Amino acid sequence: MLRQQDVGHRIVVRRIVGIREGRPLFSDALGELVELSETHLTLATAQGQLRVPVAQVHRAKRVPPTRRPTAAAVVALERAADEAWPAPTRGRLGDWLLRSAEGWTGRANSALPIGDPDRPLAAAVDAVQRWYAELGQPALVNTPLPLAAPVGAELDARGWGTRPPTLVQTAPLPRLASASADEHCGTATDQGDARGAPTDTADPASGTPDAAARIDAAAGAPAGGSSAVVDLAATPSDEWLAIAAGRKGGLPEAARHVLSAVDQVRFAHVYADGTLVAIGRGTVTGQGRWLGLSLIEVLPVARRQGLARRVINELAGWGASGGATHAFLQVEQRNEAAVALYQRLGFVTHHTYLTRVAPDR
Repeated sequence: MLRQQDVGHRIVVRRIVGIREGRPLFSDALGELVELSETHLTLATAQGQLRVPVAQVHRAKRVPPTRRPTAAAVVALERAADEAWPAPTRGRLGDWLLRSAEGWTGRANSALPIGDPDRPLAAAVDAVQRWYAELGQPALVNTPLPLAAPVGAELDARGWGTRPPTLVQTAPLPRLASASADEHCGTATDQGDARGAPTDTADPASGTPDAAARIDAAAGAPAGGSSAVVDLAATPSDEWLAIAAGRKGGLPEAARHVLSAVDQVRFAHVYADGTLVAIGRGTVTGQGRWLGLSLIEVLPVARRQGLARRVINELAGWGASGGATHAFLQVEQRNEAAVALYQRLGFVTHHTYLTRVAPDR
């Protein structure tokens, strides 16, 4: 059977799905093990997240991985993502990062345990908890998998909670620009708009990666989206900030730092009749390689017009002009509609991470 050391690895599960003529019926599932408890195991499969009661598991084992990024590639992308969402208060434990932003968003208020913490693992976790306790904040740890699986095992032993898995997805910029252009020109599906779909952060109100990150994919003809103009600015307008504040449950001073304290950043604005109806944010980090997409949001009045894809296309062009070669975003795995849109645009999952939450004392 499986152990905590298997979390973050590819497994196959044969489960009992019924009984016929007195004999059990089986179904096999293949994917990455993202959670294992006494009662359930959770798989990240090609079809989405699958939660299987342990009582239904007939057999389960680890299998050889598919081609996956190297540990160095995961570290490099996580560092680029941290640069793109910079917390104003920071600390270090060896190579580990400690981040705080007045509680605004999960990733800006969590430890990133990649590399060597310069002390035994148990002592490192103790130090993380002390650092956040001194700030009066709950301790959070983001664990990229399978890279940080040993950290996850230590947190499991201490009773830390787990938020839903988040996918870190990437796409080559030429492919992304082509796909998003095709979509809003009508050669692909032109019926959906992202509702803030790159969930790069956690919603402070819900405690989970942004619950508003969904796709409005209902049928309906575009109504003017093809003629919309996307304006990219080096600073966000007051209207842009108001939309971001509404989505994220407020906008403290630390949030303004997170949004703007990046050398290369652009804020996308789309207006209709003088009203801001869609926004987005792009950054270039990771030594100029990575375009990071975040806060893609279309107001309800302007959905089903392809505006989110136009925002992504414009930001992709800006990133490419600055030398970036790839884009990344983060999206909650259970957000199936958003994942489907990004798949159409050429995104694939690079790795996953879990946000771990310290137990109440």
